[in-house]
Amino acid sequence: MPSSAEREVLTVAGREVAISNPRKVLFPQAGYTKLDLARYYLAVADGALRGAGGRPTVLVRYPNGIDGEFFYQKRAPESRPPWVEVVALRFPSGRTAEEVVPRDAATLTWMSNLACLELHPHPVRADDLDHPDELRIDLDPVPGVQWAQVRNVARLVRATLDDFGLVGWPKTSGSRGIHVYVRIEPRWVFDEVRRAALALAREVERRAPGLATSKWWKEERQGVFIDYNQNAKDRTIASAYSVRPKPDARVSAPLNWDEIESCEPEDFTLATMPGRFAAIGDRHAEIDRHRCSLEPLLDLSAQQERNGLGDAPWPPNYKKQAGEPARVQPSRRRKPADATPAVDQPKPRRTPKHPLVEIARAAKKDAALAGLERWKTRHSDAASHLQPADVLVDAMRGRFHTWTRIRVNLQHVPPELRPPQEALDPDETPNDWANVSEADREAWRRRRKG
Repeated sequence: MPSSAEREVLTVAGREVAISNPRKVLFPQAGYTKLDLARYYLAVADGALRGAGGRPTVLVRYPNGIDGEFFYQKRAPESRPPWVEVVALRFPSGRTAEEVVPRDAATLTWMSNLACLELHPHPVRADDLDHPDELRIDLDPVPGVQWAQVRNVARLVRATLDDFGLVGWPKTSGSRGIHVYVRIEPRWVFDEVRRAALALAREVERRAPGLATSKWWKEERQGVFIDYNQNAKDRTIASAYSVRPKPDARVSAPLNWDEIESCEPEDFTLATMPGRFAAIGDRHAEIDRHRCSLEPLLDLSAQQERNGLGDAPWPPNYKKQAGEPARVQPSRRRKPADATPAVDQPKPRRTPKHPLVEIARAAKKDAALAGLERWKTRHSDAASHLQPADVLVDAMRGRFHTWTRIRVNLQHVPPELRPPQEALDPDETPNDWANVSEADREAWRRRRKG
């Protein structure tokens, strides 16, 4: 076993960066270590910095490898080298935090030493935190949707962007989806960029209903979801060359549009990407030369609003926005009453739009999915009627932990076969304050007040 005191010092960009416990395995199945992660980011540093460099970046840390707990760290560690740049961000909640701004390969190596697998930069530069210079189009397939359909939607996104005079730069997400980035002039605030993304998502959905969707609520989605809310302030996604927490250590790979037709997400890993980068360079090398205007999409948004399509739901942790529709899942909305009840009469009970049952809550996605399989075994007749989009897998985020919730929409199950709500299996909603010392709790309270 490697000693916890073992370390290796790398000289990067004229700086010495220590990798503590370099043989610590982060990917048990593939055997890749913390040192392997650092060497990977050194090999692709130019491309990784094109995606995340100069931007405030959230640290997504896996100190015990991908099979252990991970956490999002917005605040830069206080014990950091003096050459690691930070910038203070103010979040929608009103709180502030100093986040890391990677500028060179040395900072990427230092982040690797923190077991930071993914680079999650904000879509702004450190010198202008109010005006994004990136429109992010996140193609997120619902469960059961195959890669071929994601490709089809990506082609449709490209055609739509072309029609509005925008240049898209695609990459694999490193998981099941595709991201398309558009460099934009830094003239618009976050709300305007999000509104442009929503207009684009609705336009793609209009051109291919059933293939793509802009519906925020999972129970209404089918096909590939175009997540317009990834453009809301304080939202981040894994940038180009980010290593993802998959058993094979696959990465988010920049592509040209022709490559989408033949590639598979698993083609690009921590082991294969350095060779590809050395051979062909960065597929997004010219992205900064093609800054685009959002005006055509904002005009489209105004046209959609005139036609009755106003704002769409925001993520649940955001304040209610002016013009936003009711932030209530369709299955929980009250059915309009025929008449207003008298003052002394009880309010009408909610009539669910969709029959939902909750199956599992677990700290690990695999444990929640195992609970789903047990439910399917107990209710095989009902399970045989489910369609892929009927299984709703929700990634939930608390203050310090993430966890997985699974629900099932029984809309395609005959009423006589629909199981009732049962005890959750498993029921492991993480306690955000478990294992947090009172001193750390008090420090968190002080930061929140400040």
